[in-house]
Amino acid sequence: MARTFVIGDIHGCYDEFIALIEQIGVTDEDLILSLGDIVDRGNKSLELYHFFRNRKNAVVLMGNHERKHQNGILSYAQEIVKIQFADEYDAFLSWLKTLQYAYETPDAIIVHAFFEHDKKLHEQKEEVLAGTTSGTRYLENKYDENAYWSDFYTGKKPIIYGHHVVGEKPKIKNNTYGIDTGACHKGMLTAIELPGFIIHQIKVEKDYWKEQQAKWQIPVLEAKDWEEMKIEQVYKHIEKLSYKEEEEVTVFLNNLKNWIEKVEKTIERIKTRIEQLTLELKNQYNDAFNREVAKLSYRTFIFKANSNNLELDDLKKVLNTPNKVITLARILEIENIPNRKV
Repeated sequence: MARTFVIGDIHGCYDEFIALIEQIGVTDEDLILSLGDIVDRGNKSLELYHFFRNRKNAVVLMGNHERKHQNGILSYAQEIVKIQFADEYDAFLSWLKTLQYAYETPDAIIVHAFFEHDKKLHEQKEEVLAGTTSGTRYLENKYDENAYWSDFYTGKKPIIYGHHVVGEKPKIKNNTYGIDTGACHKGMLTAIELPGFIIHQIKVEKDYWKEQQAKWQIPVLEAKDWEEMKIEQVYKHIEKLSYKEEEEVTVFLNNLKNWIEKVEKTIERIKTRIEQLTLELKNQYNDAFNREVAKLSYRTFIFKANSNNLELDDLKKVLNTPNKVITLARILEIENIPNRKV
């Protein structure tokens, strides 16, 4: 008889996942059902993606971490995975579109995160099931601050969920089973076998998330498209990371700050050059000045300068990314344009 194994939040802990399914004797006929968050924080998200994509009897639900990738809302954990997946990231995003938000067996309802206790499964919001930030805020208006949806559940069919770390043992309350037992934080990886609701666990010996955060700081910083980022955002990133004490990170941020400051100084040089160029064009073209200037990509600045109305703030509003500054500086043949070497 084929069985179903519902696995709690794996978060990249591939080795422990494989050890767990071998420990409990999963066969090819058995269904492995991940309730979401197979990626991020752990060290082998790519291997887990390969496993679930390629296994015939496997289902992955949409967790909030998968949904972050799908929606392009990338925090540090997602930025790490994007680098790890490299050329496979686009295929991963396409695969995410196939994930469902809930799964029902004859024995249980399985969701990633939350479930409104007074609504049927088909009435549940996707953001609630997946445990997104908006889903969390929605439920905050429904339940008291210290209450949880499972406190109010009275349904006859058990619900298995994850998302919220409940400790190293599953939280069993009101016919609900919370099985996020903190695998990636040196906790336990938990599975529930259906039918029978038999609990299987394996200990994770490493705090993978702590390890990964330290390991990927520089690759994540190097992968950011600083040239296309707004200048003010570059400064915000530098300020946000100013608490970092690791020498390698400090050097990177110092170099980045020096570079962006030079980019800003280049805007001042652009202003000076445009004002000089305006005088040259007036002398060269006389009555044909307007017609000839209209052919230029930076004509707005020339016309403003000709009216003695070109302000530095005008340039900063338009040249708001390093690439825009550098591109115009090259067109104007300004020397010593700052290149980013961090």
